[in-house]
Amino acid sequence: MATITYLYDGVILHRDSIGSEMKICPYEVNWMTAGSGIAHSERSQLDLQYSILEGIQTWVALPKESEEVEPEFFHLNRNEIPVISEKGWELRLIAGEFLGKRSPVKVYSKLFYADLEVQSGGEGKWNISSDQESALYVARGSLEVQGQKIQMGNMAVFDLGETISFYSEEGSRSILLGGVPFPERRHLWWNFVSTSLERIEKAKLEWKQERFPKVPGETERIPLPEF
Repeated sequence: MATITYLYDGVILHRDSIGSEMKICPYEVNWMTAGSGIAHSERSQLDLQYSILEGIQTWVALPKESEEVEPEFFHLNRNEIPVISEKGWELRLIAGEFLGKRSPVKVYSKLFYADLEVQSGGEGKWNISSDQESALYVARGSLEVQGQKIQMGNMAVFDLGETISFYSEEGSRSILLGGVPFPERRHLWWNFVSTSLERIEKAKLEWKQERFPKVPGETERIPLPEF
């Protein structure tokens, strides 16, 4: 799998076992491909531990043939993110391809993931490719989608190729995501995701026996859960 970490407020420090160390600030892209295995940490700086921290981390499934790729970490500054603007709304393309724009983030499947900001009274309509499913998660404010009001903390999920129509009376911030669905089922256990249950069992054993690579600069370790 891979993860997208995207902040609206606050700062955290990312470290991982391939040597990446990056301060994550609001509206920057941080994509980590776990692939064959990675360990990582995300911490607030000591002087910022009591400040506001708000953001979203999304786990992204990889195609079956890419599940064992080498781990990677990719950072994109906010001014490097492609922007699509229309009257009443702005979309910042974090990963993938949408409305003719493409993010520089390396992805392994046909997908899109974007930060949508709609001004008060803003509205829009998008045609989605017939082979892609999609969803809108409302992070701030509220959004009318297909005529139904979606409150903060809720998600609207669309069928394959369904046109998306939206309007916001008060203004809103949402995550738009979607892509071509995979044919295989994914299994999830704690921090491990795979199409293979056997691969998850192997990862559990490797973690328990401390055979995962260490994170430079980290001294704490989370034990394998007993459930």
